[in-house]
Amino acid sequence: MVSIDITYSLAILAIALLLDYLIGDPWNWIHPVQVIGKWIERLSKLLLNRFHQPLTLKIAGIFLGLSTIVGTGLVVWGIVYWARWIHPFFGLGVESILVASGLAGRSLRDAAYDVLGPLSTKNLDMARDKMALYVGRDTQQLGEAGILRAVMETVSENATDGVLAPFWFAMVGAFLPTGSATLVLGYKAASTLDSMVGYKTPPFKELGWFSAKFEDGLTWLPCRLVVATISVLSGKPRQVWHICRRDAPQDPSPNAGWSECAYAAALGVQLGGINYYQGQKKEKPLLGDRLQDISPDSIDKALSLTRWSLLLWMGLTIAIASVVPF
Repeated sequence: MVSIDITYSLAILAIALLLDYLIGDPWNWIHPVQVIGKWIERLSKLLLNRFHQPLTLKIAGIFLGLSTIVGTGLVVWGIVYWARWIHPFFGLGVESILVASGLAGRSLRDAAYDVLGPLSTKNLDMARDKMALYVGRDTQQLGEAGILRAVMETVSENATDGVLAPFWFAMVGAFLPTGSATLVLGYKAASTLDSMVGYKTPPFKELGWFSAKFEDGLTWLPCRLVVATISVLSGKPRQVWHICRRDAPQDPSPNAGWSECAYAAALGVQLGGINYYQGQKKEKPLLGDRLQDISPDSIDKALSLTRWSLLLWMGLTIAIASVVPF
């Protein structure tokens, strides 16, 4: 028998998925990640001005990371507690919106189609300009194949840290007193830290080391679960795992390579290769076997794999709640 409390938590997950699928992140709305980003920006500037030695900067980096992640979790927990105190249904709505804000499924889909739209009419200049909004690589010299690869790499990498890993923490939170929103936005705080200060170059090499390592650790398990899920949904689990074990460890990231490789193996395409960043050539390892060229259809299939993964995870969460007493 599913308890009232867990039914409430499952309803939050279902509503959050629906909100993300139908609405995503509305323009001109203040997003929690924007608030987190402002905090990181101001605190990191303060710490960089105050500390200059490598050791003190590393210690400051621990403070930056923990204060941001724990602080975000406490603030979100307080908001949800307050909302539930006003009325349980108000709390349901507030927490569902907060969880949905941590999922980027609709945003990822919109970004992909934003680039594929002009590409379908052979307007390469517009497609390059659109692509530049979503990736850090130089896009002005990309041909159609290069643009399609960039879209596929964006879709497959961000499927984990932007969609499925946050939902994994939402699932875990549904069974804990913390609730889903606290864990989801705590994870998003870690992810935002990594994207803003987790660089291996000055001035963030020492200050951002903790944030980069911590985010890698948080994403490690959900990333492997993504690979397992994609391998099952593809209908060729042994082949996907074989290719991932062969190619993914060559990527410098402990997670991004596995996520990209899972999609590449499932779809029979190859990712990686030469990219340019501010005119500097950078070669990424090749992931997957090139059984076919990347096409708009294969990108659409990648987005579909992410959606089916979410639905499968939601179904498994309901099944667990049905058989395990809480």
